[in-house]
Amino acid sequence: MERMSRISRTPNKCAKGSESKQIRSEDNNIIIQLPGSNVNPHKKSDAIHFPQLGMVHKFDPQGHTDNHHHPSISHMDHKMDPSAMRFFTIEDMFVGKKMPLYFHRTDPSNSPHFLPRDEADSIPFSSKQLPDLLRRFAFYPDSSQAKSMERSLRQCEAEPMEGETNFCATSLESMLDYNRGVFGLNTPFRLVTTIYFSHTDVSFQNYTILEAPKQILATKMVACHSLPYPYAVFYCHSQKSENKVYKVLIGGDNGERMEAVAVCHMDTSQWSRDHASFRVLGIERGTSPVCHFFPADNLIWVPALASI
Repeated sequence: MERMSRISRTPNKCAKGSESKQIRSEDNNIIIQLPGSNVNPHKKSDAIHFPQLGMVHKFDPQGHTDNHHHPSISHMDHKMDPSAMRFFTIEDMFVGKKMPLYFHRTDPSNSPHFLPRDEADSIPFSSKQLPDLLRRFAFYPDSSQAKSMERSLRQCEAEPMEGETNFCATSLESMLDYNRGVFGLNTPFRLVTTIYFSHTDVSFQNYTILEAPKQILATKMVACHSLPYPYAVFYCHSQKSENKVYKVLIGGDNGERMEAVAVCHMDTSQWSRDHASFRVLGIERGTSPVCHFFPADNLIWVPALASI
C-alpha cells in the first residue's frame, strides 16, 4: 500500500444503482462526498466497474462556472450576480454578523463521476482539441455544454499568478499527487469542507454567524474547485502568500444551518484589479484581506496535523 493522505471512504447510496464516496476527517467526522467513483485512494488501481463515458457526460452546463476563485482572471465581463456574493472581509467574522451569501448547490447523485486515472489520462484535455472532445461526448459546438467545457479548459490553461501553483485534476489520484507536491511526500494531509446540516433548494439568502469562527492553523493549504465538465475535474491551486482557514457556523433566514469553510487571503496585491471581490467589497487590491466561503463541492486540503 503506497503512502498517501490519511483518509478513508464510506459508501453512500445516492440513488438506486449508483454509489458515491464519502471521505472522513481524522476525527472520523464525514466532511465531504466526492464525485461518485469507486476509487480507493489508498491504491494505485481498483478493479471495480466505472461508468462508461457515455453515461457520465450528462453534466450541468450551468453548474459552478464562475472564475471567482482564480484571482488572476478579470471579471469585467461578468454582471454582478448572486454567485459573486460570497466575499467578505476578515472584520466581518464576528458572532451576530449577517450578510447575503450565495452557496452553489449540487445533487451528488447527478454529479459527474471521477474516471480511473488511466482512462482520464487517455482523453485529451486541451482547448486546442475541443472539436474532437465535443465529437467524443456528442455535444453540438454551439451547445451550453460545449461553452462550459471551453471555459473550464481555458481556466485550466490560464497562467498562475506570481507565487501560486495550479493544476487541474482529472482523477482523484492526480489530485492527491498534486497535494503531495505541495505538502511534501512524507506529510499526511486531510480534507476540510463545508457541511450542510439540512437540505434546502435556496442558494442565495441572508446568513448570520452563530458562533465564534474557529481558525484551522495550517502552514499550507490546497483549494480545489469543481468545474463543469463531462467527468469530474477540479481546479486546484496553492499560494505562497498567507492564507487563513476557518470553520464558521452560520444560519440562514430560512432556518438552515451549516458549518461553512472560509478562507481569508491576506495579500491580494497580485490579484487582477478587476477581480469580482473588489467590486463586491468596494476595495482595491492589496488594501485589505479578502475572505470567501466554499460550497460543499469544493475541497480544502490542509496538513493532517493542522489544529484548531
